[in-house]
Amino acid sequence: MKKYFFLGICGALAIACATNPITGKQNLNFVSNSELFPSSFQQYSQFLSENKVITGTADAKRVETVGYKIKTAAEKYLAYLGQSQYLKDYRWEYKLVDNKEVNAWCLPGGKIVVYSGILPVTQNESGLATVMGHEVSHALANHGAQRMSAAQLQQIGGVALDAATSNKSESTRQIFSQAYGIGSEVGVMLPFSRSNESEADKIGLTLMAIAGYNPEDAVDFWSRMSAKSGGAGTPEFMSTHPSDATRIANIKALIPEAKAIALKVGTIK
Repeated sequence: MKKYFFLGICGALAIACATNPITGKQNLNFVSNSELFPSSFQQYSQFLSENKVITGTADAKRVETVGYKIKTAAEKYLAYLGQSQYLKDYRWEYKLVDNKEVNAWCLPGGKIVVYSGILPVTQNESGLATVMGHEVSHALANHGAQRMSAAQLQQIGGVALDAATSNKSESTRQIFSQAYGIGSEVGVMLPFSRSNESEADKIGLTLMAIAGYNPEDAVDFWSRMSAKSGGAGTPEFMSTHPSDATRIANIKALIPEAKAIALKVGTIK
């Protein structure tokens, strides 16, 4: 029985690996966009109905302007990659919400929210393009679906461990279970999340460059974010995000590639 259970897991993993058109990588993904997008759109509508959306202001207009430029950049980039059809089910929307949190996010399918609390840090269009390009990149790279799939796999692994230790004492099984929980989170789930963040930084730089913004301005934005946090935070190996220093160093190294791709796409003369 255990043998067939593990074979079933291996078969499911083989089927669940899909190539993402914007990254070119094979990723674990149990969830298709056709399944994910409807619930995403519904959640977005519900969130907007329960929060104060800012309209008619210069800041709201700026969010819409930058959002449109990033959307257009994504379309041009996917066309350049020969993957225009990938965006056919996206329903782009960009809203500024009255919230003091320094945050922004993009749900699968192109539904973007920017919190008013992040505007003092973005300061200008380039800073806002850094944030929105990053968040849109999470959606384009299917990071939401990947994280859902990884969480499902983590649960499957727990079931497998429970089956494998079924002949052990209860105290031994608890030790194994606790060790698996800590090990899978620190050794797999957190690095997986950090790699998603780094990948979104890379794609986001490219999108803002294609949109006509200087990707070097991303360094200034993340430096301001670091200064706001005071350099304090969770140690990198225990965090879902890269450290500020790691992120900024990576971004600096990626800027030439972002500019080169933007030139190839043809929006920077």
